[in-house]
Amino acid sequence: MSTKVKIAIIGSTGYGGVELIRLLASHPLAEITSVISSSAAGTPITEGYPHLLGIREELLDDVDPAAIKAKADVVFLGTPAGVASKLVPSLLEVGLKVIDLSGDFRLKSPALYEEWYKKPAADEAYLKQAVFGLAEIYGDQVVNAPFISNPGCYPTATLLGLIPAVKEGWIDPATIIIDAKSGVSGAGRGASLGTHYSELNENLKAYKLNKHQHIPEIEMVLSDAANKPVVTTFTTHLVPMTRGIMSTMYATLQGDRSTNDFIELYRSYYEGRKFVRIRPEGQWPSTKEVWGSNYCDIGFAVDERTGRVTIVSVIDNLVKGAAGQAIQNLNLMMGWDETLGLQFVPVYP
Repeated sequence: MSTKVKIAIIGSTGYGGVELIRLLASHPLAEITSVISSSAAGTPITEGYPHLLGIREELLDDVDPAAIKAKADVVFLGTPAGVASKLVPSLLEVGLKVIDLSGDFRLKSPALYEEWYKKPAADEAYLKQAVFGLAEIYGDQVVNAPFISNPGCYPTATLLGLIPAVKEGWIDPATIIIDAKSGVSGAGRGASLGTHYSELNENLKAYKLNKHQHIPEIEMVLSDAANKPVVTTFTTHLVPMTRGIMSTMYATLQGDRSTNDFIELYRSYYEGRKFVRIRPEGQWPSTKEVWGSNYCDIGFAVDERTGRVTIVSVIDNLVKGAAGQAIQNLNLMMGWDETLGLQFVPVYP
């Protein structure tokens, strides 16, 4: 009899869900026992993803909390905004542990969620119960927690790049400007004019200026790190590549700091956290260097002339920005080594 933890995935036909399938196939202590899609129940998963032929060929299950509980111990949700808020209460009530990859439980204020997501908020009791799963920052809270809200992709890259400097008071939080760029898989699998090949190819465009739903999530965590309210300028861009996020961040220095000072601070802050890699002086990361992996790579450049620092942080949006960090949270939740099933070398070139 298997002693592995049994996993169900709701939203298996989305990019986040199928990435969970890919990564969990190599996990030594977890096995997928149910792949679920309310929109495609009863069809084989290979119909939408032929690359799974000979790997996973079962029919997709429908969403039924009791049936999921009969097959699984932990359920991941890779559903669109507004769906998890309706499903999670019934999943927790039947005794499942839950890791939600959507944004439905990240913000603790129902009013703030409704303002930015334009959808009804989840019940406030469940918002309070959800642990924000930015693993390198809140990992101690994730351990043994029954309900994790996985961070967004942009916030993961951005916050890992900013938190040590904000927490130590090395930069003025009021001056932070975030210039973020993402590959098109971050928009999901659904077709739209904005992600049409002829619209995106050989093109670079900004979108959701001052309105991106990840803004309050970033500000929530930065405010926690700074112990005071933090407001930022956050601009997102879509670039013609499949995977990857680069967050380039600018802030005014507080005190006399060098590039090497930042490198040493961050190496100390993230010591023992194997998925954050700090670049040496004069080297800055690119998205290709973390492709297909759970790494976040960070580099720095202090400009003595302007008194500002530039911080560059990169991740694979589908791995560290979604499925990989969700599995990292599973590992912490279960009391395992956080690197289990995630020790992939980045794919290069």
